[in-house]
Amino acid sequence: MKCHGTNGGWEKYEGNPVLGGNLGTCFDISVLAEDNCIEMYFSWRDRKSVAMVKSTDGIHWNDPVVVISPIKTKKGWEDDINRPSVLRKDGLYYLWYTGQYKAGEKDGKSYIFLATGNDGIRFRRFGTDPVLEPEKEWEKNAVMCPSVIWDEDIGKFVLWYSGGEQYEPNAIGYAESDDGVHWKKYDMNPIFKADAGSEWERHKTAGCQVFKYDGFYYMFYIGYYNEDYAQIGIARSKNGRDNWERSSLNPIIAPDEGQFDSEACYKPFVIHYHGRWMLWYNGRTGRKEQVGLAVNKSRSFVF
Repeated sequence: MKCHGTNGGWEKYEGNPVLGGNLGTCFDISVLAEDNCIEMYFSWRDRKSVAMVKSTDGIHWNDPVVVISPIKTKKGWEDDINRPSVLRKDGLYYLWYTGQYKAGEKDGKSYIFLATGNDGIRFRRFGTDPVLEPEKEWEKNAVMCPSVIWDEDIGKFVLWYSGGEQYEPNAIGYAESDDGVHWKKYDMNPIFKADAGSEWERHKTAGCQVFKYDGFYYMFYIGYYNEDYAQIGIARSKNGRDNWERSSLNPIIAPDEGQFDSEACYKPFVIHYHGRWMLWYNGRTGRKEQVGLAVNKSRSFVF
């Protein structure tokens, strides 16, 4: 089922895209926000790196600064760097990111790495080895797209990640850690996968962001109708691992014909900022991806 536009109270910003243009392909973001400053970390394909931009409104951004770039290793783990998740805890910035070997190729592999820093710009790698590798059968050749929070209720870092094929991963897994380095994967992974009975996401589900709000863990995720056509949905769970309830209004963000996102909508990231929900995502037409914005003024998400 191919849908168009938005649902559930979301409205796309009429000036989309908000990041891309002369920068080339910008995709798969992570956002930190304070009262009057938004920091967006994004995957910059032209540089094979992760960069950061700042804004006061989430629409207009300053010039990007590359915060971490590929390094040469004997194993080729970081030929390409992308798909960040950034968290600030106790004055320290944590940056989990995807390192790819033979990015975009069928025999390539993806891993998750960690770097830390004090100012959100200069990061130092935690060694040269990944903190998460594809080891389980369902993970195939790739673990990528980290979404990390510090969960006060259990006193641990919690990670949701995508695993499966290198081009587009297949499903979402869960792991916990005391230090953000050593992760214990959940025995019942994957915890979220495609619903074959729901045509719009019948193929794959991946690329999620998860956060806690109003007694639930909310997951915003990519649902794939097929390998090339993607839309965005929302689900919620009481513990972040099982019994996920999907919104009856899914998909909430879908491509619009003739626009920058005419063929796919990927990798959502949501924050509550100045009285409204702001959802950034990367839209694709052809091979180019750019970042767009949708907003929702409701207090709660409709299920």
